[in-house]
Amino acid sequence: MSAYLPHLGSGLGYRRELADGIAASGTGVDWLEVITEHYLFAPPDTREALRELRRGHPLVPHGLELSLGSPQPPDPGYVEALAELVEEIGAPWFSDHLCFTRADAISVGTLAPLPRSRAVARDVARRAQRVQDEVGVPLILENITYHIDLPNPLTEAQFIAEVMEHCTCGLLLDLTNLDINSRNHHYDVGEFLDTIPVERVVQVHLAGGTQDPDGTARDTHSAPVPERVWGLLAELSARADIKATLLERDQDFPEDFAEITAEVGRARDTAGWGCGSALPGEPAAASGRGRAAR
Repeated sequence: MSAYLPHLGSGLGYRRELADGIAASGTGVDWLEVITEHYLFAPPDTREALRELRRGHPLVPHGLELSLGSPQPPDPGYVEALAELVEEIGAPWFSDHLCFTRADAISVGTLAPLPRSRAVARDVARRAQRVQDEVGVPLILENITYHIDLPNPLTEAQFIAEVMEHCTCGLLLDLTNLDINSRNHHYDVGEFLDTIPVERVVQVHLAGGTQDPDGTARDTHSAPVPERVWGLLAELSARADIKATLLERDQDFPEDFAEITAEVGRARDTAGWGCGSALPGEPAAASGRGRAAR
């Protein structure tokens, strides 16, 4: 997978509150990640705004409702619309989470963790592979945070490795989620990275969170990226051919957008790409795939 995917460089999660800063940032932001569900069944003016975004930056859709961990397969209408969106914006890949968010037609309203067994991992892998095949570009799967960890046959890292063993999808490794889970559930991040297939990591997420008075870490996307997470990015970059980094900020936005571009730039430097290293080009041409390939 990694051999033919483009290096997008250091990107930013698109939020309306950041739109003016992004437009004025020039080369400060290499690419943008957009929330899939904001555009799937959107009216024409919203889709036109998306096409306008694409004129300035490569785009990658990041989903919340694919729900690969649900017992039933993903909704065919959702997957068809997703394939159309990917083709329309020329995305080199698309992403969603290793979790479940739906039970039949009911949304559970959160990214819920899965029972970590080999059977569940293989079911998730099968569904992910089918969606990837139907959409026609790589699907990359993201690790989530979880605050209750019931007894499971597999560790989090073993579960991810088992999923990867049974599909050709890639990994979106959220390093902030990894840091938070390791602190809340007391496991070693080095052992985690030794267990998962780091060569399958295509993209990483970076964000800052909060800590409760009792010490529980929270993934709020509301603060600068902590030094622990920058250290994880440096370690991972030495072990994997990462194609893209992505800064997430969803609230408590800084008044000065330069604070955002400084973190985007630090991610670029920490990954070892240096200034101007991103090679976005036309993502669809770079990937050589799309719905026409199916």
